[in-house]
Amino acid sequence: MKLYLLWHVGHQNAAGAEGTTLHMDDGTVFIDEQDGDDAKLLGVYSSPAKAEERIRRARLLPGFAAEPECFVVDDYILDEDEWTDGFERVFPSVRATPPPGSPS
Repeated sequence: MKLYLLWHVGHQNAAGAEGTTLHMDDGTVFIDEQDGDDAKLLGVYSSPAKAEERIRRARLLPGFAAEPECFVVDDYILDEDEWTDGFERVFPSVRATPPPGSPS
């Protein structure tokens, strides 16, 4: 059985030219959660048509209306592994300047 996950990406990244926000990259929605982008799962649907109907309704809502093209529908097979390898944690880089009020 195939399922369709509907995501919306709220962009806050600085990946575009001169540090601008990048929304699309080669025709697909760009996402960089480490750079501030926020992915929201809107729902899981039984067909692409039902996911598209949800997109139409969501585009009328605050936040989603500001980025009406930043929806992604991913299809998955039920009970099939998607992430089959391990992972390594990537820790944020150490701040070069301590925050105000912290001991030097």
